[in-house]
Amino acid sequence: MKKLTVLSIVAASLLLVGCGNSATGAEAKAASEHKTESSAKAHEETKSAATEAKEAAAKAVEKTKEAVAEKASEAKEAVAQKVSEAKEAATKAVESVKEKASSAVDSAKAAAASAAAAATEAVAAATGPDGKALYAKCAGCHGTDGKTKALGKSEVIAGQPAADLEKKLSEYKAGTRNVTGSGMIMKGQVASLSDADIKAIATYVSGL
Repeated sequence: MKKLTVLSIVAASLLLVGCGNSATGAEAKAASEHKTESSAKAHEETKSAATEAKEAAAKAVEKTKEAVAEKASEAKEAVAQKVSEAKEAATKAVESVKEKASSAVDSAKAAAASAAAAATEAVAAATGPDGKALYAKCAGCHGTDGKTKALGKSEVIAGQPAADLEKKLSEYKAGTRNVTGSGMIMKGQVASLSDADIKAIATYVSGL
């Protein structure tokens, strides 16, 4: 009887131990399956997040490219505008310089012409009229040497004092002298002569 009781107790213990192990195994299996499922879910979530990040990065790169292209286009247009303005300013500056240079040349030419005229007048004033050249129209009647009697009537004028010749010519010009009937002819000859011209002719004839 005692042996049967002991055996029953042992069998019950073994049964309890077996049941306990079986329950623990099931729990472990369930926990393992849950862990695997969680890991797979986390992997999927990680993969999805990476894909979204990649897409966001690609969109950001495209937007950056578009912004850079737009800024580059704006900068190019601004540079072209500045170049155009610089060319226009340079053209205006060149035209202005040309106009000023042309004006300066014209002024210089005018000044040179004025200086030349003044120099000519100064030389003429310093040297006086050319008596020999003025006498050329008298040579037809009085001879190139002034020793011919005009119309066979007048006196020889070569060598006469310059003051006397000047006085006589001035009288002919005024119409107050009429010797040998040549007053009108002489008046016509000397009418266009200035006092300086008469003086120059008288000086020249007196030296013949």
